[in-house]
Amino acid sequence: MNISFLEEPELEFGAGRHVDIRFGIMNYGPLDFDSRVAPHDVNLGIIGSTESIEGVRLWLERCRNEIPAKRSKDDAEKQSNQPNLFPRFPGYSAEAGFRSSLVMDEKLCRDVQKRAITDVTTLPSRMERIERSVDLFMEEIRYLAQNTAAKVLVCAVPMPLLEAMEPAEVVEDEEDGDDLPVDVAGTQIDFHDMLKARAMQQYRKPVQIILPWTYDESKRRKRRKSGRRRELQDDATRAWNIHTALYYKADGIPWRLPRESTDLTVCYVGVSFYRSLDRTALLTSVAQVFNERGEGVVVRGGAATVSKEDRQVHLPELSAYELLKEALSRYREVHKTSPARVVMHKSSRFDESEQKGFEAALNEERIGTWDFLWVSDSATRLYRAGIYPPLRGTMCMLDDAEIVLYTRGSVDFFETYPGKYVPVPLRLRCERREQTQTFLAREVLALTKMNWNNTQFDGAEPVTLRASRQCSSVLRYCSQGLPIEPRYSFYM
Repeated sequence: MNISFLEEPELEFGAGRHVDIRFGIMNYGPLDFDSRVAPHDVNLGIIGSTESIEGVRLWLERCRNEIPAKRSKDDAEKQSNQPNLFPRFPGYSAEAGFRSSLVMDEKLCRDVQKRAITDVTTLPSRMERIERSVDLFMEEIRYLAQNTAAKVLVCAVPMPLLEAMEPAEVVEDEEDGDDLPVDVAGTQIDFHDMLKARAMQQYRKPVQIILPWTYDESKRRKRRKSGRRRELQDDATRAWNIHTALYYKADGIPWRLPRESTDLTVCYVGVSFYRSLDRTALLTSVAQVFNERGEGVVVRGGAATVSKEDRQVHLPELSAYELLKEALSRYREVHKTSPARVVMHKSSRFDESEQKGFEAALNEERIGTWDFLWVSDSATRLYRAGIYPPLRGTMCMLDDAEIVLYTRGSVDFFETYPGKYVPVPLRLRCERREQTQTFLAREVLALTKMNWNNTQFDGAEPVTLRASRQCSSVLRYCSQGLPIEPRYSFYM
């Protein structure tokens, strides 16, 4: 066993580098801020009830200016003891932060009538209430997509609809739970995923869903068991996360992984699986492909099966070949070049058939080098003196093929451990590698920072797996006969 520490990877922004996303954007602007095609003005379509539209617009207007940093509970005059963990939001304007502004106009707003909302809340079946709620929003999405220049659509879900779609009690999908491993998206109906799938396939519009407590803290729901109100991020953090997502969905590039001139061009591929809602296919594979800029394509693959030997999901050799072949073809189509190196992340083991299929595609595409990593939660734990968990970036090599990596943990830049629970490290199993273990672990650590849904940089898993799993959830609702959008912004 060999324990070492990896320094926090930097990210590249418009005019410099920084380890932290929020400070990087405040100090240097987004990566593409000086580009002519950057989203300097974002036409925002807003759909909801008159009340939810007004609440979202007022909150977004307030976010044009600075939102102060989180304050200490003990003294409202003092900033939190961790100023780097909860920084201020500089405002979303042409002069600060993203160097961009939101365009909100009455012509870009569409309200859902109260009577229609009431009709939905009285439907007997929760599934019917969800499907009808999606229909209500899709009617207004159709109008905005066909008659306005709205770039991103914000769906401000009214509280009555939200309560109507909530299950009476938290239940697990027993059939999925018995049959499928944890890395497979099941078949429960989800408003978020269904709406995004239909807006993407029918009108090619990215959707940002905003819930009532985002703009009005008094609307926080209570937990069923304890009766306590759910904890909410501070106002500045909510502003950071929402506006970063809006900028990315408007085709902006907030940040990227640094790339030196001597580095090989790399294609990162995450593979996940989902079960079709109509159950016509047991499992379908999805590949999410990224380059260093976070630009990538989504590829829907063939059927997969659960192995009787290890109870994990695997692809037949031909399906593995076709999935990666199509992924590399789409990558070349988008980027006008083939990568020199391919890194594949999978949440289940690479069996012999999969490796043969993937390697056949790589050889046929004349890819020079590749690495296959099985990424999962580790059962191994490390302990350090004191009350704080190991530092993020702590790495333990168990043998020549297996690594334990803490992607969550205490963070020097934050001067604390930002989590609530004991962090679970990742298990990285090098199924096939040409790079060193340290190099691959450092790469995984950097990829945890490529999440445009969360600006706190200490993500638990690399974007390859997070994104492919998120795409899987949305693709369950997509029609097989219609094309899907390649860009990740349509799924997040």
